[in-house]
Amino acid sequence: MAEGAAEEDDKAGRAQDQREGQRRFAQWVRDYSRLPDIPDEFLGPDGAPRAVWSRFFDAFGALAPDEIERRFGMADRHLREAGVTYRAPGDSADRPWSISHLPLLIDEADWQQLCAGITQRAELLERVLRDIYGEGRLVAEGALPAAAIAGSPEYLRPVCGVPPPGGRYLSLYAADVGRGPDGRWWVLGDRTQAPSGAGYALENRLVLSRALSDLYKSMNVPRVAPFFEAFRDSLRARADRDEPRIGVLTPGSFSETYFEHATLARYLGFLLVEGDDLAVSDNRIHIRTVAGLKRLDVLLRRVDSNSLDPLELDASSHLGVPGLIDVLRKDGVVIANMPGSGVLEARALLGFLPALSRRLLGEELKMPHIATWWCGQRAAREEVLSRLDEVAIEGAYRRGVPGFDSNGPVLASELDASDRQRLVDAITTRGMDYVGQEVVRLSTMPVWEQGQITPRPFVLRVFAAATPDGWAIMPGGFCRIADQPDARAVSMGDGARAADVWVVSDKQVATAATLLPATDKVRIRRIAGVLPSRAADNLFWLGRYLERAEATLRLVRALGSPSGPNKGTAASLQSAERIQRLLVAWGAISQTSRKAAGRIVAEALQSEARFGSALSLVRAAQRTATSLRERLSPDAWQVITEMAERLAYEVEGDDSVLSAAELTLQELASFAGLAQENMNRAAGWRFLDIGRRTERAINTTRFTRQFAYDEAGDEDLDILLTLVDCQITYRSRYLLAPILAPVRDLAVLDGYNPRSVAFQVTTLNEHIAALPSLKEHGLIEKPQRLAVAMQAMLATAEAERLEVKTLFALEQDLLSLAEAIGQHYFPHGPNASRPEKLTGLA
Repeated sequence: MAEGAAEEDDKAGRAQDQREGQRRFAQWVRDYSRLPDIPDEFLGPDGAPRAVWSRFFDAFGALAPDEIERRFGMADRHLREAGVTYRAPGDSADRPWSISHLPLLIDEADWQQLCAGITQRAELLERVLRDIYGEGRLVAEGALPAAAIAGSPEYLRPVCGVPPPGGRYLSLYAADVGRGPDGRWWVLGDRTQAPSGAGYALENRLVLSRALSDLYKSMNVPRVAPFFEAFRDSLRARADRDEPRIGVLTPGSFSETYFEHATLARYLGFLLVEGDDLAVSDNRIHIRTVAGLKRLDVLLRRVDSNSLDPLELDASSHLGVPGLIDVLRKDGVVIANMPGSGVLEARALLGFLPALSRRLLGEELKMPHIATWWCGQRAAREEVLSRLDEVAIEGAYRRGVPGFDSNGPVLASELDASDRQRLVDAITTRGMDYVGQEVVRLSTMPVWEQGQITPRPFVLRVFAAATPDGWAIMPGGFCRIADQPDARAVSMGDGARAADVWVVSDKQVATAATLLPATDKVRIRRIAGVLPSRAADNLFWLGRYLERAEATLRLVRALGSPSGPNKGTAASLQSAERIQRLLVAWGAISQTSRKAAGRIVAEALQSEARFGSALSLVRAAQRTATSLRERLSPDAWQVITEMAERLAYEVEGDDSVLSAAELTLQELASFAGLAQENMNRAAGWRFLDIGRRTERAINTTRFTRQFAYDEAGDEDLDILLTLVDCQITYRSRYLLAPILAPVRDLAVLDGYNPRSVAFQVTTLNEHIAALPSLKEHGLIEKPQRLAVAMQAMLATAEAERLEVKTLFALEQDLLSLAEAIGQHYFPHGPNASRPEKLTGLA
C-alpha cells in the first residue's frame, strides 16, 4: 500500500511539474516575443501548450540573449564554411542555405500517427505503380481514368511491362504534409520521382544539434543514421552480386540541389556520377574510370525520368545514358526510383487515392490529403467551376497553371475579369490539364527573427525508404518555412528557409547509431576504389588552378613588396616591367605599362574582369571543387571558400593588398598540406598532385626564362629566387650574390629542390608509372614517354649550357605532357578510346 501511494504521489508530482512548465512556457512566449498571437505549433487542439514545446523553452528560455545569438551565429558560420548551397528555379548562381535556428518539434505519439499514414501511403503508391506499368487492371476496370495517367509527361510507355530490377518501383518516397487548424496532418503532395531534401535534412541536423547540443540531448531526439543505413542496405540487397557498386546519378553541378547529391554520395559511400561518366556495354551500365570501364550495379537517380535515355525518351537530353532503358529491360541495372514513377506526383490522381486504398489495401486512408477535383471528369469540372472563388486552381501534371505565368496556383478571386474568363474557358475546353484544390490554412511554427519569435507557416517533408522489413521512416524530415505570414497552403511553393525536425521522446535514445557496420561483419580491404574519368579531370584541373593562382600571387608579392623591383633604378624598373609583361601574358592585368605598381598589384589580385587574376583563378578552382564535393574534406572545402571570400573582399592600400596576397598564399599552403597529409594515396590524390606538379613545372620554367636569361643581372636573378622560394637555400649553399648558372641549376635541374622543374618531372614520372596501363601491347604510353624523356634530359643537362631556347622547348614539352594526360585519362565523347586492359589503380 505504501509503495502504491508513493507511486501515485510521484505521478501527481510529475503532472504538477508538467503543468507548471507549460504555464511558464506560455507566459515566457508571450512576454519574450511580445506577439499578438502565438505560433500554432505551440498549442494543442485543446488550446493548451504542447508539452514538447514546454520542455524545449524551459531550457531555451534560460539562455542569455548573448548566448542565443552566439549559438545561432555558430550555426550560420558552419553553413557558410561548409559551403551548403542550393539554387532556386531560374537561378544562375548558388544561394547560401538558410536555416531557421529553432527546430520543429513533434511529440512521439503525434509522430507515430504520422508514420502510420506515410507507411500506408507509400505501400499504396507502390501497388498503384505496379499495376499501371504491369497488368493495367485499374484502368481496365475503371478505377483510374486512362487519360489521368496517359496525360502525364511522366508516364513512360517504354517501361510498360518492364519489371523493376530489384523488385521495387519506389525505393525512396516522400510526402509533403502540413498540419491543419484542427491539429491533424494533411498530405499536400507526393514525391515519387526522385525525392529531394533528405541530404539537406541531414545537414540541418548536423548544424542544429551542434548549436543547441544540450537541448538536443535533453529532448531525446532519435538519430537519422539508422534510416540512411537501412536505405543503403536495401539498395545493396537489390543488386545481383554481394559487393555492388552504387552510384548517385546527378544532372551536374548546375542542378538546384547538387550539394545534396554530393552530401548523400559522401555520407552513404556511393559514387557521384553524371550521364557522361556512364556507358553501356554487354547489357550492363559501366563507369568510365581512369582504369577503364567498371560495372555499376545500382543507380540512385537524381535525374528526371524523361531525361534518362536520349535514345528512347527525350532525344534532346544530355543528362542521361544512351541505351539505359534497354539495359533496364534486360535486368542489367537497378534504378531507384524506377523510371516512370514520377507519374504519381500528378495532382490529377489525388482524388482517386481514397478509393484505390480501399480497393488495393482494404482500408481507408489513415492520413487525408487536400480535397482535389480533377477537371478531366465532367462532374468534378462542374464542381470546380461552381466554386471557382473558393478553390485554388493548379496544373494537373506540372507545377504552375497552363496559360498563366505563375509558378504556383491561381486564385480566381484575385484575377481580373478577363483573366478569370480566360481561366474558365481553359478549364471548360481542356479540363484534363487542371485541378481544383481546397485552400487550406497551414499551421505556423516559431521562427527566430531579430531576437523575437515570429509565427510562420511550414510544410514538412517526410521520407520513407523501402527495406526488406517494410518501410523505414526517417525520424524527422525536411521542413520548409514560408517567408511570409500568409498561412495558406498556396503560399508555400518556395520555402524561404529550412528547419530541423526533432521527434521528441520521453525515453533515452541510443547514442551509438552510425552508418559504420558491426566490426564482426567487416571484411578488411585495402583497395584504391573507383575514380571516374570526370572526377580525375576535375582533380587535375583543381591542382592546376590552385598552382596557377599561387604563381600569380608570388608575382603580385614580388612586384608590390617594398624590397621589390620598385627602387627607381634602371635595373629595378626593367625587372618590374618583366613582371608586368608576365602578368599581361597570363591574363592577370590589362595590357598597359603606365599604371602605378599599386594599381597593377590590385588588378592582378582582385580583378573580376581578368581571367588570370588571382581572384578569377581561385574562383575557377572553387567551381571545379564544387564538382568534387563528395571527394573533398570539409577542411579542404573551407580553405578554398575562405580564399575566394578573402580575394573578393575589396581592399585599399598597398599594405592591405600585399597582406591579402600573403594570407592567400598561406591558405594555399594549408590546402597543399591537407592534400599531402589527409588524402589516401589513390588515383584521386595522384591526379590532384599531377595537376599541381605539371602547372608548377610550367610556371617555374617560364619564371626562369623571364628572369634567368643569358644577360640577367642580380635584380632579376634575385626575383627568380624569390618566386621559386629558394632564397635561403641559395644563400646557404653559395654565400654569394645571385649568379646565373647556380640560380638556373637550383630552379631547373636540382632534384633536391621541391620547387625545381626536375623535382616536378621526377614526381610526375612516379605518378604516371603508378597509373593503370590502358593498352595490352606492353609499350610505354605517351604520357609516360614524354615524362621519361624530360626526366632524362634534365638529369643529363648542365646548368652552364642551359639556354633560353632549351627552356622554351622544355616548357612546350610540359604543355604537351599536360595535353597527353588529358587525352589519355579523361576521354570524352563517342570517339573516346576504349581500354584493352582493365587493370591497375582506379
